[in-house]
Amino acid sequence: MAPASMDETEPLLGLTATLSNSLPATETAVHAHEDLPLDFDPSGDPDNPREWPSPFKWSITLLLTALAFTVTFNCISVVPIANRIVSDLAPDGRPDKYASVLLVTIWELGEAAGPLLIAPLSEIVGRWPVMNVANTLFVLTTLLAASAPTVPLLIMARALSGLVVVSNVLNPAIVGDIFDPDHRGSPLSLVALAPLLGGAAGPAIGGAIAETLGWRWVLYMAAIFVGVCQVLFLTCFRETYKVAILRRRARHRQAMDAEGAPNREKKGKRGALVESIVRPFIVFGSSGVLMALSLFGSVVFSHFYSFAVTLPDIFEDRYHLSPAVTGGSMVCFSIGSAASVMVCNVTLDRIYVRMKAANNGVGQPEFRLPMVIVGGFALPVMVAAYGWAAELRVPLWVLLVLMGLVGFALMLAFVPVSAYVVDAFGLYAASAMTGLIVARCLMGTFLPLATTPLVRNYGFGWGFTILGAVSLGLAPIPVLVFRYGERWRQLSRYTRSS
Repeated sequence: MAPASMDETEPLLGLTATLSNSLPATETAVHAHEDLPLDFDPSGDPDNPREWPSPFKWSITLLLTALAFTVTFNCISVVPIANRIVSDLAPDGRPDKYASVLLVTIWELGEAAGPLLIAPLSEIVGRWPVMNVANTLFVLTTLLAASAPTVPLLIMARALSGLVVVSNVLNPAIVGDIFDPDHRGSPLSLVALAPLLGGAAGPAIGGAIAETLGWRWVLYMAAIFVGVCQVLFLTCFRETYKVAILRRRARHRQAMDAEGAPNREKKGKRGALVESIVRPFIVFGSSGVLMALSLFGSVVFSHFYSFAVTLPDIFEDRYHLSPAVTGGSMVCFSIGSAASVMVCNVTLDRIYVRMKAANNGVGQPEFRLPMVIVGGFALPVMVAAYGWAAELRVPLWVLLVLMGLVGFALMLAFVPVSAYVVDAFGLYAASAMTGLIVARCLMGTFLPLATTPLVRNYGFGWGFTILGAVSLGLAPIPVLVFRYGERWRQLSRYTRSS
């Protein structure tokens, strides 16, 4: 049977032919010149992130949570004011609905491209340098967006901000670095909760600030939030990636040749970087399970942006609310999402441990999927119900309750998928998460663009019913993975049992 986490059974590094053959080409290329230790000291090792004190590990988790909050705040805060921003910057002062949608969703297109470099770099140089460089660039691109004089420049700056986002791809991988599989559910749920809080606070605060100080101060505030997080990362964060830590330890222990070794290292790292950039495509293409769950998860999460871009049309045009109140309505979606994450927080590890005990003490990544199945079938119903509530102009409180139910079902279907990928791919969780994130971001960019003509041609009722039907067609995917995933994972070298 496949192990719950690949890095717990495979040797990381080595020089003999046997060990080299057990490694992907990247690690072999990077470490072929180094006499590296195979693993941490099993009797106790202060450098082993999984043996760090629990308060420190949870401090790192809270720091990752804060970063995820600021990223989502930056992304979503423009939702209730996108039309106003486009009108303000347009030469003729007229709104453009497609430009307003793109202003919100182009961020996801940047996030689709960023992980292709961020994940491989984190597996070559470690999590710490990638986190700090990317966060610094994130502050700069946010400032560029805040000062943009035209719509095209603002959209480009937003895409660049999405490009350098690291939290989506590295946060789950870092949690996997520092927590054992039996204890990952709670920190992963907490990290997943942060974007929901940012998604709730962003539109509400953004709408209020735009009405008082102007929309540019919404982005300036986002830059300040990220800047504070970056200072904390520089001062409090430590390297968590096992390969990077062991590589650093080996360099301290051995005497390197003054002339030859540095050149070999430089050449090896260049080749390793190229191979690591290609690796996410290889991992994604070699795993049918990852491709299927990425398609499922991307469509599930894209409903968030379909809701976000239609929010002003429903609450301002049909219910005649102000931008600030419209943004505040996202709190209902986030309350439902937060409740779902709390359910995942309580149940994910318990379900995993119980099913592991029933399986003769052998854990399987598929034990993370029962909640996904429930959410996958509940979400299409909630999406269609929300659309018909908006179409029929039901009392506002009914619409807000349905928003909360959509948020609950969406996160129930989405959060455990990340836990599954971390467990199934272990050492290569960052590269595997890249496939999941790229698919999600591409869908989050373009599916909301289809929402506008759907609503225009068929109304909110049938438009959202069509979107719900798409999700319903994909709902059997987690059922099939739960039933046959262990067998299918044997087809990929990155999830095959050793």
